[in-house]
Amino acid sequence: MAAGVAGGMLLDGASRFARGERPRLEDLLMTPANVLKLTGQLAHLRGAAMKMGQLISMEAGEFLPPELSAIMARLRADAEPMPRHQIQSVLDRAWGPGWASRFETFSFRPIAAASIGQVHRVLTKDGRDLAVKIQYPGIRRSIDSDVDNVATLLRLSGLVPRHLDIGPLLGEAKRQLHEEADYAREADWLERFAALLGDNPDFLLPDVHRDLSGDTILAMTYIASVPIETLERAPQEERDRAARLLLDLAFRELFDFQLMQTDPNLANFRYQPETRRIVLLDFGATRAFSAPFAEACRALAAAGLADDRSGVHAALTAIGLIDDTVPQRHQDKVMAMFDRAKAPLLQSDIFDFGDTRFLHDLREQGMDFASDRDGWRLPPNDALFLQRKFGGTYLLASRLKARLDVKALLSPYLRPSEMTAGNGATIRFGDDC
Repeated sequence: MAAGVAGGMLLDGASRFARGERPRLEDLLMTPANVLKLTGQLAHLRGAAMKMGQLISMEAGEFLPPELSAIMARLRADAEPMPRHQIQSVLDRAWGPGWASRFETFSFRPIAAASIGQVHRVLTKDGRDLAVKIQYPGIRRSIDSDVDNVATLLRLSGLVPRHLDIGPLLGEAKRQLHEEADYAREADWLERFAALLGDNPDFLLPDVHRDLSGDTILAMTYIASVPIETLERAPQEERDRAARLLLDLAFRELFDFQLMQTDPNLANFRYQPETRRIVLLDFGATRAFSAPFAEACRALAAAGLADDRSGVHAALTAIGLIDDTVPQRHQDKVMAMFDRAKAPLLQSDIFDFGDTRFLHDLREQGMDFASDRDGWRLPPNDALFLQRKFGGTYLLASRLKARLDVKALLSPYLRPSEMTAGNGATIRFGDDC
């Protein structure tokens, strides 16, 4: 792929220089022909390259250059499934030769194929109807190089400023992806969330079947359900209810559990029309938050709803989004974006997630902020994963055109809290909310 793209860049560059033009490197990279080469190759990749493409496309959305957006949108599609002989080989290593005798039926056609593994529906001899997630071979070995290669693509595209040190972020991405590739760890988190939500009749999680599970295999109860996005055609009350449940779950994960499933991919949420329960899947991206971080987020929400600008500034500082090293113009822009985000909550009891003007305004402010590239800095990792979850939840609620009383949902979680500042002083938040 690199050789083909480089050849295309040389030919296109020579042609432009012959016409008296002086093209930039990123202009030579993102030609239509090179985009086709990149898209065709990346479409067949699995693992971290596909996962990073999904994350970038979901979170960056229309901020991406159109050509790069086309590549990343292609990466949101299903991965190429494993051929039968490869599945057989993976299961021979995991379950031992003769494993097929344990099953009444085993469909080699996956019911889902994603970035790290694919899912098959099976029926065991003892009558268990299961969904078995099988990891693609070699995924763990490829994570570090895949992340580095996608990072190179981002740098060449000009999307990432040259002065920005993304090393810490890449390290965190690699760590997170290695954790997502550990199916034994995911099984533990799945059982943990099942225990935390055991008393909630609105959610349904599959049971883990340990006798068939391991580091690269995860066997779970198969749950009949439909994609959550099918609710787009449901009555307003049904759409509002689903969005309310998922937003409240995100608040509960942050403020009560301090444990969050941070991957809001639509495929991870399904729906049972007959029971009206939301099915929760895929806990590989589960992340634990520290108590101080959760309290800083609680303080930010409380100060925002109380329209307390000094409290907002203190909470943003505690989270690590601004501090004395951030230029004042950037602090002002962060505060302005927060003001725009909270304005609809203060103006009305009902927030209309289907109103695209709100997103448009935030996007314009974000683009203005992003254009000042000299002052870019990476936010704390916890803040990035939190944004990933709430951004995805917002986009799902927007897709459902939900109308919710967000203040009423949030208020029960905003009890008074206190934190210790860097100078040892005690800061109290939320007393007036």
